[in-house]
Amino acid sequence: MSAIVRTDVDEKKRRLLIVATGVAGAAAAGGVAVPFLASWFPSARALAAGAPVEVDISKMEAGQQITVEWRGKPVWVLKRTPEMIAKLKGHDEVLVDPDSKAARQPDYVKGPERSIKPEVFVAEGVCTHLGCSPTLKKEIGAASDMGADWPGGYYCPCHNSRFDLSARVFKGSPAPSNLTVPPHRYASDTALVIGEDAKGA
Repeated sequence: MSAIVRTDVDEKKRRLLIVATGVAGAAAAGGVAVPFLASWFPSARALAAGAPVEVDISKMEAGQQITVEWRGKPVWVLKRTPEMIAKLKGHDEVLVDPDSKAARQPDYVKGPERSIKPEVFVAEGVCTHLGCSPTLKKEIGAASDMGADWPGGYYCPCHNSRFDLSARVFKGSPAPSNLTVPPHRYASDTALVIGEDAKGA
């Protein structure tokens, strides 16, 4: 008995079935891939617990500050100008802790700049008095609303604490200490990693 060969196959239906099967297969693959890829990134809980945060600083202009979140706190990244860096010297006598001996900061950010690279400053934007967030007042002297001798820095409007451009607290401020510098490192010239240093801490 010979096999029956059909010659009335609907090519449009065949193509439709092939496309539908392909779409269903792609959707299934996506359903498996998305959770898999998502597992590579830290969860919201991990970020809140202190997972490192990478910041692209390639587009930052001189004098610009950006704020990122790490451990539920604002962290400032300030790209200081040469003038800002120069203003960090010459006012030690009006600072509570000019050498940051009592400050919370990694060992590798000592000196008046309190940074790995003098032009890039990183600090937690939380006042050491009662936890308010100070604001950047980078204009100096008469150009500012902080007085003729203002060298530029941070001002906490809650209780009038004042800090210089390295977040070192001025005498007479309610804040007892300099702002905290978190652990950080450079993954490249343009990528700053906050919450992790070269030792992986």
